[in-house]
Amino acid sequence: MALAVAGPAAAEYPERPITMVVPFSAGGPTDTVSRLVAESMGKDLGQQIVIENVGGAGGTLGSSRVAKADPDGYTLLLHHIGMSTAATLYRKLPYDTLNAFDYVGLVTDVPMTLVARSDFEPKDLKGLIEYAKANKDKVTYANAGVGAASHLCGMLFMSKIETQLTTVPYKGTGPAMTDLVGKQVDMMCDQTTNTTNQIKAGKIKAYAATTKERVSSLPDLPTAEEAGLPGFEVGIWHGIYAPKGTPPEIVKKLSASLQKALKDPTVVQRFADLGTKPSTDAEATPEALKAKLTSEIERWAPVIKAAGVYAD
Repeated sequence: MALAVAGPAAAEYPERPITMVVPFSAGGPTDTVSRLVAESMGKDLGQQIVIENVGGAGGTLGSSRVAKADPDGYTLLLHHIGMSTAATLYRKLPYDTLNAFDYVGLVTDVPMTLVARSDFEPKDLKGLIEYAKANKDKVTYANAGVGAASHLCGMLFMSKIETQLTTVPYKGTGPAMTDLVGKQVDMMCDQTTNTTNQIKAGKIKAYAATTKERVSSLPDLPTAEEAGLPGFEVGIWHGIYAPKGTPPEIVKKLSASLQKALKDPTVVQRFADLGTKPSTDAEATPEALKAKLTSEIERWAPVIKAAGVYAD
């Protein structure tokens, strides 16, 4: 069925490569997701989608860039749960989270894993909690900066065990993982897209998955509840956005392309290898992404306020 368009720009879109901004450093989990999806969408659209990593400030620098970009469909944003938490974490944002973007659709919801350096002393999650409580001033927890998925997961973990650990922020999960593998820091909580291969290779130690059910790619890893920490559940969802004012026909075309990409056998298999699965057609829509973002802002606001963690 032909796509109804309002003008020649929408009808001929895209005529040149598209830039997809990832607001985190290269090599991290969100970067991995974005490259898989961008490659498949690019093939469908007939133009390359170029990934541009604009890290810093928990993802808000990259988000701000897209919010201010021309609304012509040639600059997109692929962001994760941090899109929702930034609304509370940051006292002043250079954009209005709910109203500065048009919505393309949800991409995936990635499980998290609580991991540590390979030679960390605790044997299991209960032992880890006991060790953390007894050595809270010595245990170091790495994250990718305020608002990053690893920061949010760590904040929830510390809240659950009622113990504040020494946090070591990085400018992305990639360098944080490098130091964890190198035994420069003790712990991290991160997405399976970034931890699965490292766990399987024995380069880091895994304690639990933050899901209700075990992760298919790590079947021997217990959930946090199974391991003794009920209520420690968090998934890192990803969505694609465009600047506010992007022609509806272009947004519709991008959403349809996203849905096709998420059924691409290569994408499906690579997502499975990384412990996640693509969003459904019903989820990969503008309406579903907007509803998700709205509900997640409401969910995380009280957690962040209770922790008293804010950024300028």
